[in-house]
Amino acid sequence: MHIILVSDRLATAKSINLGWRHLMWSMAGFVGLVISMSSLFSYVTVRHAAEIRLPFLQDMLRATTAAENERSKEFVRENLNAMAVKLGQMQAQLTHLDSLGERLAKMSGVLPSTRSAGDDRRGGPLVQATPLSPTDLQTALDDLSRQIEARTDTLSMIESQLLDERVRKSMLPTTLPVTGQWSASSFGWRIDPFTGERAMHEGVDFAADPGTPIYAAAAGVVITAERHPDYGNMIEIDHGNDLTTRYAHASKLLVKTGTLVRRGQKIALSGSTGRSTGPHMHFEVRLRGIAQNPNRFLESAKARVDLARR
Repeated sequence: MHIILVSDRLATAKSINLGWRHLMWSMAGFVGLVISMSSLFSYVTVRHAAEIRLPFLQDMLRATTAAENERSKEFVRENLNAMAVKLGQMQAQLTHLDSLGERLAKMSGVLPSTRSAGDDRRGGPLVQATPLSPTDLQTALDDLSRQIEARTDTLSMIESQLLDERVRKSMLPTTLPVTGQWSASSFGWRIDPFTGERAMHEGVDFAADPGTPIYAAAAGVVITAERHPDYGNMIEIDHGNDLTTRYAHASKLLVKTGTLVRRGQKIALSGSTGRSTGPHMHFEVRLRGIAQNPNRFLESAKARVDLARR
């Protein structure tokens, strides 16, 4: 770039030659000056504004923080109150469960010697109620946990006792072996239908048409399933504790020796095999090999059947 300077003080005109390097340095200096002035202006403005407005900003920040803390405390307090109410409901349910467990314990014969330490039998008017603190709530939860563990142990023991009782009852011949009536007076001494003499009859007879299903009076293991000269086709089941039952005069046997049968399972079909005057089923109950009166067991079975029909 060529610049010519003309002045009255100068005898002759002067010329200045500016190259591109001079132009670039000039532009850089101008930009630097602008940036410096802007930075200085911003610094002065922010400093004075901070000195003027900082107390107001601090007060507003403190107010906002206090409001947020109060909201947080209120939220925690409401949650603690809700948890305390739920805890009270759980304690009431646990008390009801404890009462139910005591009734079941008496029914099953399991009588706890003392009540648990967590037993809660309290009452009275509500005076100056205060919310629970987190520590109080944690203590109450720990106590409730111990109570639940104690009740669990008690109910587990009751369950075991009831299961044992159920198994024991399932082994007693208290189910009718044949659907029908039986001669309650047939057990004991009677006149033998073949000889006409007085003889001992060690069971009861069920009148049943040929092919009538015969059911196991209780659960057990078949120890005899064969033909006998007097009993005809006979099945004998061992129910444990030296208790057995016999089913005689069957037309067909449906189980074999060693078979595990359940209560009410069909094991044979009635008939008139062996020493028999007609189609019927002879039923015996023996304890240590000695014949017992089956009516003591069958009466309860008949009562349940009659109750179910009502």
